[in-house]
Amino acid sequence: MATTATKLTFEQYLAYDDGTGDRYELEDGALILMTPPTGRHALIIRFLSNTFEAEIRRSEVPWASLQMIGVRTAPRRSRLPDLCVVPLEVMQECLDTSAIIESDALLVVEIVSPESVKRDYRFKRAEYASFGIPEYWIVDPVTQKVTVLRLMEGLYEEVQYQGTEPIRSETFPNLTLTVKQILQS
Repeated sequence: MATTATKLTFEQYLAYDDGTGDRYELEDGALILMTPPTGRHALIIRFLSNTFEAEIRRSEVPWASLQMIGVRTAPRRSRLPDLCVVPLEVMQECLDTSAIIESDALLVVEIVSPESVKRDYRFKRAEYASFGIPEYWIVDPVTQKVTVLRLMEGLYEEVQYQGTEPIRSETFPNLTLTVKQILQS
């Protein structure tokens, strides 16, 4: 993970382009370079996105499961979750601008990488809670578990799932999914 010494405003971050095609998160004004995902990471994202999209179609709700969008979590912070479920109307606001939402994310998913453990379990947990995201999933291939955090009175309450135990989701109450299915994707 590389960071820049230059401190940017959120508006400067939105317009930032170093010509490399690299993707950055914004943390207290500093750019944090996001490394490309591993193959396992990419396959888990694909599996969850397809699973969520199928459930969205089945439930007939006007939502989308999206990758590569940002979530502004504070005045000088923006995160790039691996997956984000949002109402389609929210995306209307950024059709022709940087796809960084500032409200109404329904669920975010982070896939833990060796360099992101503290960031995913600790920092993003606090940021996503303060942003008001009702549900946050942490998929950890190393520990073979999925932690589902549900926002209750401004703080996350967590439930950890392993193996073939069915994952319970408030966002997708009829979803049938296990950690084993996710990690074998």
